[in-house]
Amino acid sequence: MRQKLARVIGGVAMLALVAGGTACSSGSDDTASGGDACGNKIAFFGALTGPSAALGINENNGVKLAVDKYNKENADCKVELVALDSQGSPDQAPGLAQKAIDDAKILGIVGPAYSGESEAAGPLFNEAGLVTITPSATNPTLAKQGWKTFFRAVGNDLSQGPGAGNYIKNVLKADKVYVIDDQSAYGAGLADEVKKLLGPAVVGSDKVQGDGKQTEFSAVVTKVKAANVNAIFYGGYYQEAGLIRKQLTAAGITAPMIAGDGVNDAAYITSAGAAAAEGTILTCPCQPAAEARGTFKEEFKALNGSEPGTYSDTAYDAANILLAGIKAGKTTREGLLEFVKGYSGEGVAATYKFVEGGELDPAQVKVWAFKVKDGKVVPDQEIPKS
Repeated sequence: MRQKLARVIGGVAMLALVAGGTACSSGSDDTASGGDACGNKIAFFGALTGPSAALGINENNGVKLAVDKYNKENADCKVELVALDSQGSPDQAPGLAQKAIDDAKILGIVGPAYSGESEAAGPLFNEAGLVTITPSATNPTLAKQGWKTFFRAVGNDLSQGPGAGNYIKNVLKADKVYVIDDQSAYGAGLADEVKKLLGPAVVGSDKVQGDGKQTEFSAVVTKVKAANVNAIFYGGYYQEAGLIRKQLTAAGITAPMIAGDGVNDAAYITSAGAAAAEGTILTCPCQPAAEARGTFKEEFKALNGSEPGTYSDTAYDAANILLAGIKAGKTTREGLLEFVKGYSGEGVAATYKFVEGGELDPAQVKVWAFKVKDGKVVPDQEIPKS
């Protein structure tokens, strides 16, 4: 569990840096209304519509809260939030990245939210010197591209994959596991890490199509049933995961499904149906939203009309890091990039310090398991690192 005193003291320091005084921007639908004395902007980059929108909306709402609070405290010099809706598609990412790059007032990006779109947009952001802090893209290779502008506010799949594998091995004590992935940079990478840890316990694996391209999974269901497994791992996103779980259950397969953070959303339960989803284990290199310090949960609900979801708090923290830099007078892309590179401080979700490749300091990474219980995703336990 997080040390409460350190979180409160450090969190107050971080929020104090963002509060009061002069910073910058104009009002928009995503910010408090007001003048444009400074005109600076930050953007959220992720899916706000389409089959992967639920996680992106969680994150965008966290960013909205950070900007809303900042603008109330800096009414003479607001920051505008620009929403860049990728629909989670790597194909759309380069065009959206260029749109952000061409707007000279955009100083930093919260996102991209997903690994595939990060792969596609990262080279453009790097060339333009536009800093990005992803709250959720977890493929380890993203930090190995030599991009100077890439930073990650969560652990990567080298922490989450083994975490999921350890849960399957030590908590579920499953010795016959079937692994499925959606062939995305994120899903396949996560599945590979699980397979590495479980070794011979993986008795079969298969691939499906993601991005809403496949809705019928009878072939893989037949293979899983024939393998007679006692656990199923899925690497991918919630829409396909829900349909697979629904079809597995309909075929009489009761082995629990374990999946990563791309499935860790209430939309998975909607896709699968509450009865089929019951008992599913969902991992995340993040803490439960209920663990967020201070009044984040209450403020989030007051602004957005809903409880914070997966990565709402890390997106909020990522936005606050950018806003802290603007507050400190780093109102060029070069200046804000240098600020983020040297940043160290507490947020509502974690302590932030970036190491080589823009990774979050591994000492700050925590992996949690969540469980679907009575139709809701609830915290289960923090997974030990080894």
